[in-house]
Amino acid sequence: MLVIWSTLAGLLLYLEILYHISGFGFSFGFFPFVILTTLTWASVESLLVVLAKGKLKRFLYRFFVWFSIFWTFAQTTYLHIFKQPMLWEAVFNGGQDALTNYWREALVGVKEVSPYVVAMIIPGILYMVLLRKNVIRLEECQVLSLMRSILASVVMISACIITMEVGRVTEADYYESYKEFFDPLTLAEDMGVQAMLQRDTVLSIKGLFGNALSGRETGRTVVKEPQATPVPQKPVETAAPAETMPPAQPEPTVTPEPTPEPFVPSPNVFAIDYETLSTMAKNKKQTWLADYIMNEKPTMTNEYTGIFEGYNVIFLTAEGFSPYAVREDKTPTLYHLIHTGFVFENYYVPLWQTSTSDGEYINNTGLIPDGQFSMKKSASCYMPYTLAGFFNRSGVQSRAYHNNTLSYYDRHLTHPNLGYLFKACNLGGLSSKQYGQYIFEMETSNRWPASDYQMMISTVPEYVHDDRFFAYYMTVSGHMNYNFKGNSMSSLNKAAVEDLDMSENARAYIACNIELDKALESILEQLKEAGQLERTVICLSADHYPYAMKKQEYEELAGGSLDYGKDLFRNNLILWNVAFEENPVVVKKACGSMDLLPTLLNLLGYKYDSRMYAGKDIFSDDEGMVIFNDKSFVTDGVIYNRKTKETIWLRDENGDLIVPADQQEQYLAERQQEVKDRYQFSAYILEENYYAKVEEAIEDTLEDTVENPIE
Repeated sequence: MLVIWSTLAGLLLYLEILYHISGFGFSFGFFPFVILTTLTWASVESLLVVLAKGKLKRFLYRFFVWFSIFWTFAQTTYLHIFKQPMLWEAVFNGGQDALTNYWREALVGVKEVSPYVVAMIIPGILYMVLLRKNVIRLEECQVLSLMRSILASVVMISACIITMEVGRVTEADYYESYKEFFDPLTLAEDMGVQAMLQRDTVLSIKGLFGNALSGRETGRTVVKEPQATPVPQKPVETAAPAETMPPAQPEPTVTPEPTPEPFVPSPNVFAIDYETLSTMAKNKKQTWLADYIMNEKPTMTNEYTGIFEGYNVIFLTAEGFSPYAVREDKTPTLYHLIHTGFVFENYYVPLWQTSTSDGEYINNTGLIPDGQFSMKKSASCYMPYTLAGFFNRSGVQSRAYHNNTLSYYDRHLTHPNLGYLFKACNLGGLSSKQYGQYIFEMETSNRWPASDYQMMISTVPEYVHDDRFFAYYMTVSGHMNYNFKGNSMSSLNKAAVEDLDMSENARAYIACNIELDKALESILEQLKEAGQLERTVICLSADHYPYAMKKQEYEELAGGSLDYGKDLFRNNLILWNVAFEENPVVVKKACGSMDLLPTLLNLLGYKYDSRMYAGKDIFSDDEGMVIFNDKSFVTDGVIYNRKTKETIWLRDENGDLIVPADQQEQYLAERQQEVKDRYQFSAYILEENYYAKVEEAIEDTLEDTVENPIE
């Protein structure tokens, strides 16, 4: 028993160290728990080997050795490529997609971590040789060995439970990361890949049997808006009766203009019957949601409310976009749109666990992604409060396009559920008989990555002459890897960047984003030709920064260090209309991708409930807040790194602290709680399909408030 336990424990600890060094360097987090988890897994595996007999004993031993090696190798490669640990959800939901779409990136990832892979395999081979030569002996089960194995397993499992309980009582960070808000990346870095696997397995089993979504609930498909403030009617002048008029011709008079009514802010809320909402609660999560919505302070209308009412919208989620792709000489259209219109100086795009899909999810829903594949999960939920939903209910067909496969990330299911008529340039294995009508013809559709410019040439004519339209795009030209051999868009635009004194990686990144620049130029040209430019708002945000780049490569592209706060996630937001071209509006407020949806709803004049989103209207008087995957955050007053506990208190233009020193402790505690609440809200909305519940508690319908639906 001792030989089995020591070899398995030694292997697991060895693999943990290799994984950690390859992904995080030499700085370990809560290393005692790494050792504790390692010994626990080794004890359980040893017990199973001891209990087995004959050939099964050798099979189990070999299985545990090679599974540990293979799993750590897979985790190391996945972390290197996607900057996130691989969860069971990714294995079962995204495995086929990854193999068919990311095999090039996977091969590059394996090549780059190959020294670690070799180091992982060596002990496995050594163990098998020693096992064959009977140096490692797997003796038959004896009472004493069995008792020792059981005792070791019980002791180690008990130690893990006690450690967690101590963390709960002392409110330790490791307990929160492990139990309350499962952050796989932080957990893997601080407590090891085995602890991450352990927690992920427990949550996956719970989700499969005890917390699975029950499917879309029936509910009304429209929502009620709050009563609008009555618009004051212009006074009508009346003449005096004829018999009272003087005989002479009256002097011409000048009618004074009526004094405009002062703007009175009103809350962005639906008329919700909270008694009904609370009564319908079937569990603690639904009760929590009802209380949260009832007590959450709504945002108010403001001077920008409705300034684009009745306008068209073209909204792009740009693959791997970064501010460092933008150069006035190389990407002039991007440069122009970013520096005119609305100019955002403190905009962030966090990286979430499912990278692109989560980036799309937060852009389209205003909710924080919950674990992995939130967008896929949302396909089983009622999602009425998207921008597409509001456009559709006002009589406008919402369209969505992607220059990749129709089926990738199950977009053929998720995007129609968000309210879109969704088209792609390839089927991706779906039936042409069933889905052929949702394909748009495009040159170079089989290139990887495909051309954003060609997508605009093919799709904009489908709607640009409509009376009103909303089109959403998920681009792909900026996709990794960034080189001139495997990236067709980088190769296509290679000549345009040959004069740059930069590495191939950096030049290739700029080159592939030149294709995005061409796409935006084409959009503007087609809008102008159709006479729609003045009545169209263009919005562009990234799904994530180009995480395929190493930090030093990204800093080369940035032209300096990215060590201040959350600089890695700083980005550009395009929110543009030609009316603001000459007089840009500079926005200094901290804001991020989760704020996009409520901001657009406010600008377009839609009546919405601000409490239905984790994000907030950027132009509201609420303080700005950006929340990151590890529960760090940025506000107008502070940059807080939850992992390192680094707190950077910000100052105003006069050099004064925005949050006075004597208020900082309370301020930080309140913002930390707010982060937890917004995370909890987003997770529960998805888990409980809660928008359907909200619909049942709304007293009237959205259709009652639509004044001029387009026929």
